[in-house]
Amino acid sequence: MTDETTTETNEVEQEQPRGDETPRGEQAPDMAKPLMLGRKLGMLQHFRPDGSAVAATVIAAEPNIVTAVMTKERDGYLAIQIGYGAVDKKKMQKARLGHLKASGAVLANLREIRLDSVEGFKTGQAIGVERFQPGDKVDVVGVSKGKGFQGPVHLHHFSRGPKSHGSDHLRRQGSVGSGTTPGRVWKGLRMAAHQGAARITVKNLEILRADADRSLLIIAGAVPGARNGIVMVRKA
Repeated sequence: MTDETTTETNEVEQEQPRGDETPRGEQAPDMAKPLMLGRKLGMLQHFRPDGSAVAATVIAAEPNIVTAVMTKERDGYLAIQIGYGAVDKKKMQKARLGHLKASGAVLANLREIRLDSVEGFKTGQAIGVERFQPGDKVDVVGVSKGKGFQGPVHLHHFSRGPKSHGSDHLRRQGSVGSGTTPGRVWKGLRMAAHQGAARITVKNLEILRADADRSLLIIAGAVPGARNGIVMVRKA
C-alpha cells in the first residue's frame, strides 16, 4: 500500500491562504502541556507503516504568537495570551491593533491560557508545531457544528408517534409530567432545544504527523467543528 497522506495534504494545503505573514520570532519557553491554535482543514486517509488505514484530520497550525503576558502583580493571575491567523490590518479595529502592537503581529484569533508560571514569556515569542511529535496524545477543543433549533425526535432520538388515523403526534414530545404531582415540568427534562454550536473537547487523540515545514498537524480521528473552524490542540 502507498501512503496517501502526502498527496492528500498537498491538495488540502492549497486551501491555505499563502498571504499569511505570521512572524516566526523567538521561541516561547517550554510548557508542561504544550498547546496551540490551528484551523481545521478537513479529513483524509492516513496509512500507518503496517498498511492499516485510519481516518485523520488535517489542521493548519502556523506559529502562534504570544500577544500578552498576565502577571500576579499587575493582573491578579498568571496567564499568557496567544494569537493565531494573520489578517490584513485594514480589517482590524484600532483598539485591537493597539493591543497587538507590542507583539508585532496582526492576528484574528486570541485565546488566554492560565499557567502556573509565566517566567521567560514575553510578547512576540512563537509557539510552533515542533512541540508535538508523532505518537503524542492530545486533547482538541473546538466549537461543534450548529444545527439550529431541533425537535425531541432529532435531538434526543425519541420514538415517533403513530402515522395513521388522524394522529397529530408523529414527531411530538408527548406527556411532560402530571398536572397534580409535581404540578410542573421537572428542571432538565429533555425537550426540543438548540443543538450544536457548543464548546466540545475530544480527548486522547493521537498525533500521526507533525510537519513543521508546512505547519500542519495530522491527528487520528475527528475533531469538533466545521471546516476552517478554529481549534485548540493541547497535550493530554
